[in-house]
Amino acid sequence: MTAPEQMGERFKEAWNRYDAEAIANLFSDEPDFVNVTGKWWDNQEDIRKAHAFGFEMIFPNSHLDVLNVKKKMLNPDIAIVHTRIRVTGQTENQVEKAEKRETMFLFVMKKYEDYWLCESAQNTDIVFGKQTNIRDEKGNLKSVSYKKKTETITHDLNENWEEEE
Repeated sequence: MTAPEQMGERFKEAWNRYDAEAIANLFSDEPDFVNVTGKWWDNQEDIRKAHAFGFEMIFPNSHLDVLNVKKKMLNPDIAIVHTRIRVTGQTENQVEKAEKRETMFLFVMKKYEDYWLCESAQNTDIVFGKQTNIRDEKGNLKSVSYKKKTETITHDLNENWEEEE
């Protein structure tokens, strides 16, 4: 990659080819990757294996789109890139129909001579209208809202975001 903000597009291209090897190659030699359920991998091989499993079992007919990218340079060689994505086509499991999902990736990018690699990534599901998660009496985690429907607490960049046509 020649610019850190390209990470989301490169991830999308590899995802839409179901290419776990290409995803792993977007990362440095000692990366960290935390997925939406908190699974944490700290090497390219585990990132590759996790995505290969995902493409075989969870996302074999999926499609990923990049919706929004925001780059913040911390210094000339380190950048944080937030990338909002949408995934469709997830395999049904314990539901009748798997709907689209939107998530927010946080990529920490580092420049190596004339190219960029990802040092760390974290992916978080976006749950619109909710502020946090709570564990119920059966141990199940669910997203909940503590605010009134008309109440605005903060300016959430994901809540009022409109997709560009």
